[in-house]
Amino acid sequence: MTPTHFAFSAAFTLSLMGLAFHRTHLLSALLCLEGMMLSLFIALSIWTLQLETIGYSATPLLLLTFSACEASAGLALLVATARTHGTDHLQSLNLLQC
Repeated sequence: MTPTHFAFSAAFTLSLMGLAFHRTHLLSALLCLEGMMLSLFIALSIWTLQLETIGYSATPLLLLTFSACEASAGLALLVATARTHGTDHLQSLNLLQC
């Protein structure tokens, strides 16, 4: 495994571990998801540069577009929960309540 592949694998793994183990605030969960998406974007970009094929060159841009949509939807949910519940703690959210 090259150092570049190790760096992106480590970035993805650290973001995944942060999402799995440190779920106290909604904002930290969103930041971990964004870190995962950015590490995947950079890894796909380097992969398409190494293959030197034109067919896969649109894939990283498509992933970056979905990442931006995910971030905007997550921030909208963060604002909505902060307005309704007064906090962004995940423990205070009750999914069974209307």
